[in-house]
Amino acid sequence: MAHHFHLAIHLVLCLSCVVTLSLAQSSNLPFKAVNLGCWLVTEGWMKPSLFQGIPNKDLLDGTQVQLMSTMLQTYLSAESGGGTIVVANRTIPSGWETFRLWRVDETTFNFRVFNKQFVGSEGYQNIIVAAATAPGNSETFQIIRKEGDPNRIHIKASNGKFLQAQSNTLITADYEGSGWEDSNPSVFEMTIVNTIQGEYQITNGYGPEKAPQVMQDHWNTYITEEDFRFMSSNGLTAVRIPVGWWIALDPTPPKPFVGGSLKALDNAFTWAQKYGMKVIVDLHAVQGSQNGNENSGTRDGYQEWGASDINDTVAVIDFLAKRYANNPSLAALELMNEPLAPGVTLDNLKNYYESGYCAVRKYTPSAYVILSNRLGNADPTELLSFAGNFNYVVIDVHFYNLYSDEFSNMTVQQNIDYIFNQRASALNTVTTSNGPLSFVGEWTAEFAISGASMQDYQNFAKAQMDVYGCATFGWAYWAYNCYYEHWSLKWMIENNYIKL
Repeated sequence: MAHHFHLAIHLVLCLSCVVTLSLAQSSNLPFKAVNLGCWLVTEGWMKPSLFQGIPNKDLLDGTQVQLMSTMLQTYLSAESGGGTIVVANRTIPSGWETFRLWRVDETTFNFRVFNKQFVGSEGYQNIIVAAATAPGNSETFQIIRKEGDPNRIHIKASNGKFLQAQSNTLITADYEGSGWEDSNPSVFEMTIVNTIQGEYQITNGYGPEKAPQVMQDHWNTYITEEDFRFMSSNGLTAVRIPVGWWIALDPTPPKPFVGGSLKALDNAFTWAQKYGMKVIVDLHAVQGSQNGNENSGTRDGYQEWGASDINDTVAVIDFLAKRYANNPSLAALELMNEPLAPGVTLDNLKNYYESGYCAVRKYTPSAYVILSNRLGNADPTELLSFAGNFNYVVIDVHFYNLYSDEFSNMTVQQNIDYIFNQRASALNTVTTSNGPLSFVGEWTAEFAISGASMQDYQNFAKAQMDVYGCATFGWAYWAYNCYYEHWSLKWMIENNYIKL
């Protein structure tokens, strides 16, 4: 019965789908696409080996640490979250006791606190405070790790002396002794509670001497012309290519980013044209970070993109549109990947989307402009009437049966039912007959099931292709190449899990 019910829903969906598709402005639609994730915007989980050669690779930009005084058995804490003194009066760590590293070199760091100020020493007494809004010399510290016990540390200040916890309320940079015993007030036990492995971390981690070669080698090998031949011959019609804002400043982007990703994107256009594929350029990482995730190019995981960043972000879109507008392989420009609510406000996003749309239209009347729906607590229809003001626009939604407790105890069949019911309904909500087109810009065949069989994966993938096939612009699998097999469409095709 359930099966027939799903079939009925699916037929109804696809009948409405056919009507909408007939209005689509291009014979190429809907696309069967794949994301070239981790190519021009690094995501360490997708290729862990990229980070193996970095010295002190567990202490990269954005690593969150908690520091316990071994003498007091309490944690360093930015009182009130920042803006005043640093104390050591908490036995259980939380947000105020968590510091985000900014890496200066492999042993030297700034510490950013909950309210975003930086730890530093102040006055002739060298009292430790969290007051600076930008790091300078007195906010720069060396972490000295004990050999054989790397999470037991001394912290050396710029005056050459060590931090010490003299009491619960007095932390100073004036200790001149040595030793690692618990009773030593300059010894701290460091706990790493979170790490980030994105473009900022890999380039700043390797540093200006090594990073250019590491990145060039990665770009040259991770995606090649052979991959475009493989994709095309297996039924894929487009690629969605995540890029970072620094691509517009190639070949000499601001440090620590390195040049070369623009040439790789040029190559992708050449290969796409050779093999009859289309390119969706997706601005995945924007200045200030639109979501705090490592794939946004963030330094420390804070989401800071806002009204003051709109002009800079539009300038990146302008650069990309100007460069590729007349390329026959350009299908679309996506203005921003996964803005996160409520940090990215709807007003700011609409202002940016309108300006970004106008920038694209300066150079091309018919390349699609893709507007990504907000993640987080946001109405999935919030962009529909706004998008109705423009031509050749697309709403992008991302569907993963992951990252939420609601999926953690589902069976395989419940996951499949969820696709035919909730996902079909969600897609239907943003698929209109006369408004913007709809695009499932990211989905994958991985799900929160341990020990799933090949048949389970095949069924789950097929259910998604059946339902997402009704998206009027198409869908894009995440990703093409990945360390984790089920996330890699190349592996899934080669091993007969997915047939397009």
